[in-house]
Parts: sequence; structure tokens; C-alpha cells
Amino acid sequence: MRSDAALYALDAATRAIAGELDLDRVLQLIVDSVRGLIGSRYAALGIVDPSGVRIERFITSGISPEVRAEIGPPPSGHGLLGTIIRDGIPLRIPDIAAHPDTYGFPPHHPPMHTLLGVPVRIAGQAIGNFYLTEKAGARLFTAKDQELVEMFAVHAGIAIQNARLHQRVQELAIVDERLRISRDLHDGIIQSIYAVGLSLEDVTELVDTDRLEAVERVDRAIDRLHMTIGDIRTFITGLSPGGEVALGGLIREVVADIARDPRLEVSLDIDTAENLDGRLGPATLHELLQITREALSNTVRHSGAGHATIALAIDEGWLVLTIADDGRGFDPEVSLGPGHFGLANLRNRAATVGGRLDIESAPGAGARIIVRLPLASETARP
Repeated sequence: MRSDAALYALDAATRAIAGELDLDRVLQLIVDSVRGLIGSRYAALGIVDPSGVRIERFITSGISPEVRAEIGPPPSGHGLLGTIIRDGIPLRIPDIAAHPDTYGFPPHHPPMHTLLGVPVRIAGQAIGNFYLTEKAGARLFTAKDQELVEMFAVHAGIAIQNARLHQRVQELAIVDERLRISRDLHDGIIQSIYAVGLSLEDVTELVDTDRLEAVERVDRAIDRLHMTIGDIRTFITGLSPGGEVALGGLIREVVADIARDPRLEVSLDIDTAENLDGRLGPATLHELLQITREALSNTVRHSGAGHATIALAIDEGWLVLTIADDGRGFDPEVSLGPGHFGLANLRNRAATVGGRLDIESAPGAGARIIVRLPLASETARP
């Protein structure tokens, strides 16, 4: 029967590893915990590669970094360690040197005699082994020691799996962020520069045939490049709430960066932004500002409008953003060609954060974009 002290030690060890999600830290914490749990002088965790026959990571406890450096490369799974990997069953060995599968220790390796090896499994699949040597205050590891380590190995496998899943989620988040940045660059800045390039393609010919048109086209290209520089500056800062800047201030920054054409008047009806009180999450805020930027860029570059309006309202748990202009309008079902922001991209931005985007427009009737984005409930505010 296991003693209360042993059960207490097991509980303390499992609690220690349960809250850690960083994979490297959890592996080291597991090895340190199992060494303390069983009272051995040395402990190691060998993680095997996908083939299941070779050690790809070897984490130790009880050996100083200096001794580790003197020993040289970590074991790869030959000899006795390979036997434990291959058989996948616990082993208690009273004398390592006397075992027929012993491969031998490298120079500068601390002397070790007794060994307890226990597999660590995830979903029934062995992913590595505990190796404990030199039982403190005793000549041999006991059956109770083995039972205790086997119990801890179950928790260790869960902790390793959680850490691996957490690492994978972080990796996927990085991929998702790269895709978002790629989308922002492609659908915004790159398309703007491409449009400028198209407008300048035949300028050299116009210099001889219509010098005035050539000059005006170059002037327009310079204006567009200035707008694109503003877009790049906004993109670099991420259009995210830095410090205490409120949503209303961020929208005004977008307007100042993009709506520089004096022929376009932009009216703001955004007092609602001052009443959100933390109900708009960072991801939702980012997409709202990006939609505003792209839609307003569309108005400036393509609509020929003299007036545009940006308005915010709250409607039963939704933030409603409306961007309207009195320009030439368009058919929302028809692609507008290079240099125009894809309407599908605008809708995707809203959908990414659980919202919806609708477009109302027709040739000669201006355009109206209505975005509905979810707000946190009043009771969920920090």
C-alpha cells in the first residue's frame, strides 16, 4: 500500500507540471519533479523520434551543465536505453554494468549503478522514457517506486501533450498572422502601387501627343503614392489601440491619412465610439479599422465622390459601421478590376470576427457599406 507521504508527493509533482504550457519548460519540470518524487540522484527523460527507436531529446536532472558539456552528445538510444525503448515496459535494474545490453558510459559520465526505466505514453503510444538512477538512501529501486513513477508518467504524458498542442496553436497563430499580413499587403498597398504603375505606362507617349494630360497623370500618380505612403505608415502601426487611444481617435487618424483630396469632404458621426467602454475586442477593432481604411480608399480613388460619411451606431449587441458616399456607384456583383479592393475581402474581414458586411450600390447612385460587428455584453466588460 502506498503511504500518505508518497501520495502527497505524487499530488505535488502532478500539480507542479499541470499549469505549465511551454514545451521546453514542461519537459525540464517533469524531469525535476520525477527525480524529487522518487528520491533519485539523477533523472532523465528521453523523447523518441517519430520512428520510435531513436532518442531525439534527452532532458536531465541532477547533472550540472558543466558535467553535461564534458560528457558530450546526448545518447541516441543504443544499449540498455535502446532495450527499454524497444520493449516499452518498465525495468528495474540492480546493476547497470552487469546487464547484457549495457553499451557503456562515455568518459566523464557520473558513476551509475541502479536504474529504473518507465515508459511515458500519450494516447497509448510511447513517446519516451523516464530513466532514474541511484536511489537515495537505498541500494535498489522498489516495486512501489516503479508504481509511483508509472502513475506520474500518466500525468507527464498529459502535460507533454498539452504543451505540444499549445505550441501548435501558437505556430498556427503565427501562420494566420502571416496570412493576414499578406492579405493586407496584397489587397491594399500592392494593388495601390500596381494601379499607379498602370496609370504611368503610356506617359512617355503622352509627352509628345498630349503634354497636359501627361503632366496631370504624373500629378495624380504622385498623389496616389502619397496616399500609399500613408497606408504603409498606418499598416506598420497595425491600426491597433496603442496606449489610451480611443476608437474615435483611430478612425480620425485613418481619415486624415487617406482622405487627403480637398475635393472630398468626409463627415463623421462617431460619438457612439466613446460609449463602447471596452466592449470591442482587439481583433474586432483591427478588422473594423482595416475595413474603414479599405472602403475609404475605394471612395477616394474610384468613386469621384464629393462627400462621404462614416457613422457608428449600437444595435442590440452589435456595432454598426456605415460608410457612404455620393460617387458614381457600381454594381457590387461585377469585379472592378486591378487597383480596386475586393468586395469579398471586405466581407471576409467582417466574417473573421463573427460579423457581417453588406454593400448597397448601383451605377450613378453612390455606395453604402454597412458592417455589423459583435460587441461583448455589458456584463462581460472588464
